[in-house]
Amino acid sequence: MINNFEKSNMYRSEIHKLIPGGAHTYSKGDDQFPLLSPAAISHGKGAYVWDLDGNKYLDCSMGLTSVSLGHAYEPVLQKVREEIEKGVNFQRPSYIEREMAKEFLSLIPCHDRIKFAKNGSSITTAATKISRAYTGRKMIAFPGDHPFYSYDDWFIGTTSCNRGVPEEVQALSVTYDGQNLNSLEDLFYKYPDKIACVISEPERFMGQSPSYLKELIALTHKHGALFIQDEMISGFKTDFPGAISKYAVTPDLATWGKGIANGFSFCALTGKAHIMDLGSILKEGEEKVFLISTTHGGETHALAAGLASIHEFKTKGVIKHNHKIGDLLISKIKKELNKHNMEKYIQLYPCNWFIVTAYKNKLEEYDAKLRTLFLQEMIKRGVLFQGAFVPCFAHSESDVDFFMQAFSQSLEIYQVALESGTEKYLVGKECKPVFRKYV
Repeated sequence: MINNFEKSNMYRSEIHKLIPGGAHTYSKGDDQFPLLSPAAISHGKGAYVWDLDGNKYLDCSMGLTSVSLGHAYEPVLQKVREEIEKGVNFQRPSYIEREMAKEFLSLIPCHDRIKFAKNGSSITTAATKISRAYTGRKMIAFPGDHPFYSYDDWFIGTTSCNRGVPEEVQALSVTYDGQNLNSLEDLFYKYPDKIACVISEPERFMGQSPSYLKELIALTHKHGALFIQDEMISGFKTDFPGAISKYAVTPDLATWGKGIANGFSFCALTGKAHIMDLGSILKEGEEKVFLISTTHGGETHALAAGLASIHEFKTKGVIKHNHKIGDLLISKIKKELNKHNMEKYIQLYPCNWFIVTAYKNKLEEYDAKLRTLFLQEMIKRGVLFQGAFVPCFAHSESDVDFFMQAFSQSLEIYQVALESGTEKYLVGKECKPVFRKYV
């Protein structure tokens, strides 16, 4: 049982005086974890991480889903070392940019062009910009029930955290029900010839019908808009390279990021030539679209990490392994919940590449305190858990068994708190939503 967080508490006491929010993504902030949890990680190896106090944890979200092979995965590190020795950033493009462009596009036969960047928000915003340029329209549509697309104004302006985003900008983004395509068609009729693009994750953990994505793309095209397939999460997880191959669809543009380079910073926008070439410099006399321009987008070591990761996916059966681990964990969680008649109070979304759990009280309402308690108990037992498990190549069947041991023991505490309340068991405050109006 882990109970020593002395160095973590010291870190926590100082970090907010240095970094607003305490981290560089709000999903890693202190308000997203129980008080009894690691404040920072010192290192990771395989499927495990260690905190500042030397406590060891099974990692469940693997770098917010960006680590698809395992922490410090040696075949990737070797390629990174080779490129670092040559220098990582130059006045002209590096040779490796052409190599990565050819390799990545070979995975996506329906797309002809690619641009690199360092984070997903840059990529999704570039996709919406070029869609506006291509269609001559201003509005962007996306599912309101999906959690995150960008930190830029076009998305953040639609959330509760819209302070600093002008109302004029907010008005250009509209949302629909991601489970109901009729709601999207209603938007097109409400704003005729005004919506430039629809951007959507192709698959969520609650699932959709196999025909959903093709119907979504067809509906978007019917109304003269472009479709952007956001593969930031699904890429290199639901299939290789992603839902674009799993469902055999042809979006106009696709955005890629987490999982491609095993935690190294590499993101990409791919698309059809006649759209992407609006950002070209070859068509003299035509008006130019300033698509993406990033100093660090072509850093050689990150591209090397991506190439090495792609090689591992091609040769090692990574997707098959990860799905096998996911299926095994799902079956064991189902069995455990059924054994204790807890299916109504801990809801399982059985997606084998992104396993999500949700926590409810006796009234079957989502309950933040009960959720935080369960996370606290899992962490206490050496499982760094935020309610989701994203299988990676380093996860083994024994890791699943270790997870389930902690899950079973945490479930016992949860059952008691479900009846008598969390006051005796939860230390500190409950976790809060990332997108909330007030701190």
